[in-house]
Amino acid sequence: MSEIPLTDRAYALDLDNKDPLRHYKSQFVVTDPEMCYLDGNSLGRLPKKTIESINKFMIDEWGPEVVEGWSHWVDEAQPTGDLIGRSTLGAAAGQVLACDTTSVNFYQLVGAALRARPGRKTIIIDAANFPTDRYILQGLADRMGLKLIIIDNETPGTAEYERITPEILEPYLSEDVAFVTFEVIQYRSGARSDIKAITDLVRKYGALTIWDASHAVGAIEMNFDDNGVDLAVGCTYKYGNSGPGSPAWMYISKRIQNELQVPIQGWFAQADQFEMGPTFEKSQDIRGFQIASPSLMGLRCIQSAFGMIEEAGIEAIAHKCAVGTTMMIGLYDLWLKDLGFTLNTSREPSHRGGHISLIHPDAKQISVALRKFANVIPDYRVPNSVRLAISPLATSYTEVWDGFQRLRDLVSTGQYKKIEMDGNRVT
Repeated sequence: MSEIPLTDRAYALDLDNKDPLRHYKSQFVVTDPEMCYLDGNSLGRLPKKTIESINKFMIDEWGPEVVEGWSHWVDEAQPTGDLIGRSTLGAAAGQVLACDTTSVNFYQLVGAALRARPGRKTIIIDAANFPTDRYILQGLADRMGLKLIIIDNETPGTAEYERITPEILEPYLSEDVAFVTFEVIQYRSGARSDIKAITDLVRKYGALTIWDASHAVGAIEMNFDDNGVDLAVGCTYKYGNSGPGSPAWMYISKRIQNELQVPIQGWFAQADQFEMGPTFEKSQDIRGFQIASPSLMGLRCIQSAFGMIEEAGIEAIAHKCAVGTTMMIGLYDLWLKDLGFTLNTSREPSHRGGHISLIHPDAKQISVALRKFANVIPDYRVPNSVRLAISPLATSYTEVWDGFQRLRDLVSTGQYKKIEMDGNRVT
């Protein structure tokens, strides 16, 4: 343990000097070295390898090959999914598909889970879950006459840091439940769910569990296969660094692939795809869950970014997340606690991911002022949360330390109150 005081910048410099991942930051595009980019949990930085990969694809493949390229492009969603699986999810080959968006994949797996549990009419989610997941379930429940249970984990006293535990969940479970769905990492508070304990509990009632790992993939170890996960979805553009709008992924355990049929039966999922037959016959491998043509440039972005993750190792990445967020919480205690901030993330590293949430009544003003006045990029989530993250490959400890120092100075001087809100609806 370093003897340098946490409030001395040398503390962070010492961590960087000892960091086995420190060389990765130079592999990302950083146009402003003075910026403290603490929003990699929302959009990761651009890897330099991605620029090379996309240029190579256009010049060496799409350009000269044109339609002939499909002979080797057609199944690229599958090996790209395998890369995501082995580098970040702890998933063996043939269970992850890189395709579409998280929302589309979530809809697909929800529909498949309902079909696999006929006669069951109850579905469960939590109030603090990401809006898209809640909205999709609300729409399905209304259209199909389902009983939607939304567990309250937002009202003070209902759940610590919005974290759903087996003890909170079990009273809602019954033989009528088709599936439950939760986030691995709560998008707002950063709370981490116990994947295995919840999945095992739900299975006792004969139901399926669908995990949304969007705020976890590329930041923590999840060990899907070892933890007995049924189904999961997630994006690739946060800690995955694959770019805005990059393809998402879905995980379907081999254990249950033959039980499931997704509602959107696309031609890529057809067993004899190019026979163009009159009726749908599902392919018996992971392709049976694919809707249509893959986004080739999007997949190449994933390959370059997740190749870096695989090289670095998810264990080392998760360790840096834990150390970085511990430093953030320490600086909160010393610098921010007396400035009106409240910590809304667990102090236990195994109960959080790569970001922390700080509550402040002027959170929105502070978030905008950090960008405009302090060259620090956080994000804001309603009603009063400032989220700050360490993206282990692209972020140094010193960058985090500097960002927190600037946050302290901005609020302690009251400078943030001078900000003029620009009306930008992106927060």
